[in-house]
Amino acid sequence: MSIAEVSEASDLIDFLVNKGNGVQGLSQMGLEIVPQKFIQPHEERLDFTQILSSESIPIIDFSNFDDPKVAESICDAAEKWGFFQIVNHGIPIEVLENVIEAGHKFFELSVEERRKYLKENSPTHTVQLKTSFSPLAEKVLEWKDYLFHIYDCDDDESSKLWPAVSKDQVLEYMKWAKPIIVKLLEVLLEKLNVKQIDESMKSVVMGTLIVNLIHYPMCPSPELTAGAGRHADVSSITMLLQDNVGGLYMREPKGDGWIHVPPVKGALVINIGDVLQIMSNDRYKSAEHRVIVNASRNRVSVPIFVNPAPDAVFGPLKQVLENGEKPLYKHVVYSDYFNYFFSKGHEGKQTIEFAKL
Repeated sequence: MSIAEVSEASDLIDFLVNKGNGVQGLSQMGLEIVPQKFIQPHEERLDFTQILSSESIPIIDFSNFDDPKVAESICDAAEKWGFFQIVNHGIPIEVLENVIEAGHKFFELSVEERRKYLKENSPTHTVQLKTSFSPLAEKVLEWKDYLFHIYDCDDDESSKLWPAVSKDQVLEYMKWAKPIIVKLLEVLLEKLNVKQIDESMKSVVMGTLIVNLIHYPMCPSPELTAGAGRHADVSSITMLLQDNVGGLYMREPKGDGWIHVPPVKGALVINIGDVLQIMSNDRYKSAEHRVIVNASRNRVSVPIFVNPAPDAVFGPLKQVLENGEKPLYKHVVYSDYFNYFFSKGHEGKQTIEFAKL
């Protein structure tokens, strides 16, 4: 397919989605300018005059996580920022480096190999190759592809069918990451007077773990595009491993400025999602964030989205409301909330309105 042909919107979707070339396929064509469908309106492009170089999110030493001061700093960051980084969490650096490298290796495969994991071809529903955010619903496409995995440590049969080039590295990373996720949720929920994460609570706060290998290919016009438009996650929490390229920005807690979340060797970025904001009745805040892409380097990041089970019902916790506080949100079924999020393009923190009373 020629560069001229993929500039037509319908042909572009066919090339990206149906044929499985993705943005990686476009990047490899040597484009001098991106197709119109990727060009963000002026008001959605990152205004570099709004970047607050003097601000930075907290970096928390997780080596002594039983220390009440560590718990206090985690909850404080969740309330004030919705974003923080943890270091000395115990995951070996080679496990982190290997899963980032696995992301690069998967997207270096031929399109014929990658195409095996499109939804209609994938040997299991627990792994799928996707592009942009919601390409059939959004007005402007995002400059990224990703390999989506539903992780279940008890489902060996399904994960055996994941791509050989990245399967072992993803599974090893998840083995180390899951206990940290549990500990973070215990700390955050204890501050909300939840003394124990029983099975019903587990279904609500971490019923589904999704891990993505996100690939942001080199882009000829990074200033016109977005790797991810501004949005808040619909998780309870998200744990993100960045490579060293950078490009993640979060909106300042009060105002319109943007703060770079710099890559820190060995660190994991934690952000609060809408689910925990709703459950905490606004005590914790999900933070709007976005990703810009790079003209000269491919970027890989590995988020773990810690989500409720699809049929879980969530709303403000009774433990939060027991002193007479008025609920700000109704109870909703998570699959309804999730499907609403993906029914449109990224649009800041608008999804949370779906649950507001």
